[in-house]
Amino acid sequence: MIVLIGAEKGGVGKSTISSNLAVHLAHQGIDVVLVDTDGQATCARFIERREEGGIRPSVPCVQRTGDVAATLRDLSKRYQVIVVDAGGRDSREMRSAMAVANLLLTPTRASQADLETLPKVNELVSLARGLNPDLKAFAVLSMAPSNPAIREVEDARELLSQFEQLELADTVIRDRKVYRDALLGGHGVVEMTNSQARAEIQLLAQEFFEIDAPVSK
Repeated sequence: MIVLIGAEKGGVGKSTISSNLAVHLAHQGIDVVLVDTDGQATCARFIERREEGGIRPSVPCVQRTGDVAATLRDLSKRYQVIVVDAGGRDSREMRSAMAVANLLLTPTRASQADLETLPKVNELVSLARGLNPDLKAFAVLSMAPSNPAIREVEDARELLSQFEQLELADTVIRDRKVYRDALLGGHGVVEMTNSQARAEIQLLAQEFFEIDAPVSK
């Protein structure tokens, strides 16, 4: 299964979701590889810190740029799940990955400025489905306000309903400091003590993968 984490806008939590999903899947015994196609190499550096710290389970990481379709097809023969972190823009990497991916998760903040980039993603999904008709595509509200009184999430759900190529994921990833701490330390939040963040990643994985048992702490 090839899972692409991509968006038209940077700073929406792509690398956070990519790294945390990969670590969580590895803890579930799934043979997973992380593919970093972003020039910023956030996920590649995350894996380096993880390896330097001797953190287990290990998660292999491959860096590729340009047309990545052939690389992803090859990796899909050797791994159960390929998690692809794409750059925050319409790029050759993102378009070529969409041509072979099974699932696109496009993180977006629950703000008007960020949601206004979704028509472009909606268009890209429509084009990709010309080559890859089975591609599933979901918007994931990420870095959402942790204060439930803020209506941004509800407003975002209403706005997203107009995009025919994108469904809205049930799971919401909140703006929590532990995600930033985990990324800098080479950990997944499932390996840390914040039960709320851990539950968010577990729920996101359970929504899109056949995983029964959560990570125990």
